[in-house]
Amino acid sequence: MGIKGLTKLLADNAPKAMKEQKFESYFGRKIAIDASMSIYQFLIVVGRTGMETLTNEAGEVTSHLQGMFNRTIRLLEAGIKPVYVFDGQPPDLKKQELAKRFSRREDATKDLSTAIEDGDKESIEKFSKRTVKVTKQHNEDCKQLLRLMGVPVIEAPSEAEAECAALCKSDKVYAVASEDMDSLTFGAPRFLRHLMDPSSKKVPVMEYEVSKVLEELEFTMDQFIDLCILSGCDYCDSIKGIGGQTALKLIRQHGCIEDMLENINKERYQIPEDWPYQEARRLFKEPLVSKEFPELKWTAPEEEGLVDFLVKENGFNHDRVTKAIEKIKAAKNKSSQGRLESFFKPVVSASVPLKRKEAPDKVVKETTGKKSKTGGRKKK
Repeated sequence: MGIKGLTKLLADNAPKAMKEQKFESYFGRKIAIDASMSIYQFLIVVGRTGMETLTNEAGEVTSHLQGMFNRTIRLLEAGIKPVYVFDGQPPDLKKQELAKRFSRREDATKDLSTAIEDGDKESIEKFSKRTVKVTKQHNEDCKQLLRLMGVPVIEAPSEAEAECAALCKSDKVYAVASEDMDSLTFGAPRFLRHLMDPSSKKVPVMEYEVSKVLEELEFTMDQFIDLCILSGCDYCDSIKGIGGQTALKLIRQHGCIEDMLENINKERYQIPEDWPYQEARRLFKEPLVSKEFPELKWTAPEEEGLVDFLVKENGFNHDRVTKAIEKIKAAKNKSSQGRLESFFKPVVSASVPLKRKEAPDKVVKETTGKKSKTGGRKKK
């Protein structure tokens, strides 16, 4: 879920903290990417029509592989150096949120059965997507693919967003790319949305700077974390009746959650029993992340390994895969060039701050035909 309503809240109250950027402007940049979020998008979008998905000969879904392969090549061709970060063990405080997600998938499964009985194609499309879950196998498949492509993979000890933020804080990467806004709550200096969107969507990358967010809101980082907890996060229930704007008003008025709780109208706002906001705050301020990071290396693709994995094991088209490998090799040579600012004195960016509300986060279909660009077939 991330932080509920934070995109709109910042667009309305901290517009100078956000700016539209061209995808190509990240040439030469190292970007940490929340892998699970990307895989989830691929499973929902790539090659899906109703309940049909792309599969290999064994009937195993391959949508995540096609999406990861094609999207990563696009990044590499743009001279971007992606680092994919995978989730580890979720914190105990997130178990309640995970249980809610499980319950929603169960409800969607029941609704899907009804839609199938009724022959309601629109509802089948909607509810089938809601049953999607990123599994351990999906993650392992993508790790294997990325390593064969020569792209670095990091396995976080806990939350991927926290690990991404730590990578950015330590200057291992330029920015964090995800769709969940809690990367900002973990203190990522720079945060990107829509970097992983398909080119057909034609949506600019949205770049946020946490220092500018704090400056615009006139908040400390502690106050921003409290704002995010009040708005709604993955670690504890929100207070009924308090959304983003009310949370902003309350933190501006009282300074922190403790003072707010002492002064809030208890009849109007019912505080959840045993509300673990302090533990949630600690998780954002002191998350479990790696103490040391491995050296990030982008290497030449393992051609034979890629052909075996994608073509022989997962039914991808041989010619398309070999052509894609050539693209990766060419992209590697291109990305070895440095950014201009490494040779010349940097100049102030001419990017214009966002002055309008952001477009809805609707994922646009990348593939609509029965066959994928690289192979695979439909599964019912």
